[in-house]
Amino acid sequence: MLNAGRRALYFAWMPASGANRRPAAVQALLTDLCRAPVVVERWERLEPWAVARVLLGGVGAARTVIVKWVRTGPARARTEPWRLRNELAALQFLSDDLGLALAPRVIAADISAGFLVLEDLAPRVALDHLIRRDGAAAHLELLAVFARARGELSAATTGQAGTYHARRVALGSPAPVGDAEGRFAGLWDQGHADAAALGAPITGSAVSELIAVLEELNAPGPFLALSQGDAESNNILVCESGPADARLIDFEAAGYAHALIDAVCLHVPGPGWISVGDPGATGLADQYRRALARGVSEAQDDRRYGFALAAACMSWALLRLHRFAVLDTRAPGDHSRLQLVETLESAARTAETHRALPHLAGWVRRTADVLRRRWPDADLDLTDWARFPPYSPRR
Repeated sequence: MLNAGRRALYFAWMPASGANRRPAAVQALLTDLCRAPVVVERWERLEPWAVARVLLGGVGAARTVIVKWVRTGPARARTEPWRLRNELAALQFLSDDLGLALAPRVIAADISAGFLVLEDLAPRVALDHLIRRDGAAAHLELLAVFARARGELSAATTGQAGTYHARRVALGSPAPVGDAEGRFAGLWDQGHADAAALGAPITGSAVSELIAVLEELNAPGPFLALSQGDAESNNILVCESGPADARLIDFEAAGYAHALIDAVCLHVPGPGWISVGDPGATGLADQYRRALARGVSEAQDDRRYGFALAAACMSWALLRLHRFAVLDTRAPGDHSRLQLVETLESAARTAETHRALPHLAGWVRRTADVLRRRWPDADLDLTDWARFPPYSPRR
């Protein structure tokens, strides 16, 4: 144990609070780990996340690390204690068990205190920051890096579920919602209820196809791989210039699930975008698929792959349709309405491109038409790339 003098710290620039005892706890943990004094010289909170960049001194040359913790407070989101254990399990699995450099390396962890110390990946920056600043057209090469990284993660982790689950169990982490068995629980009932509320019930052959979608996603077979849990462009750090050396971040909701769930973001807009454009025309779809096929040979089968991708996109469309009641109360012109319409229509386009799920795709298009009539402000041509270029931010 450290003596009181080595634990003492003054952070004059920080208001006193329970949360601000964290720098001292980090200093103590790293001092014990290094068996030599480590000093926290600067603590820079990276808002709005529960993350800080920390400058360390005291052992060799000064360096920075990233500290990530679990939020607290009843009004805060993502406060579940399992998130930290889950992230630790995923990161150690990737680096220690598989020897992959796809994510940050864990330097130290104190689960009881609720924080991780990770390597600082600077000067890499979040891809979505660059897209929002410059537009997607200026960063097609980095989007290709993003697509390949998604496929590489799945290719490298297929067939390794037992090793991952053993590590998670050892950390006391329960099965998160990111696992195949939990990700789509309730989607059948929710989808039917939302469709009925819109006056567009799922009937006939579309019902049979929805059953097939859920069967595919709940039993991925050779496509079972580690899913990041939030496969969006804000969760990959890239080099703005120089080598294509990217890292995936934020594995709080990681779990083993259908690999193509993590490809949906290339075909259907995620929460931050109105549209993502045509991944076939830009080559992003092929970049992802080739990377995945290096570990999952079934990805080379057009029919098998196309059905699975269409199923994944349809599931996302159904999940997002649940937002209808909230969006219906918003003022005309709200970008979230445009986003929901494009989410449905791009999911249908993906299924049509791969000649899969024709009846469910038809229902999705009809539902989008219902929304266009209900929301005249959202009755726009969202494939007009001049007006809505790929990766147009949602305001």
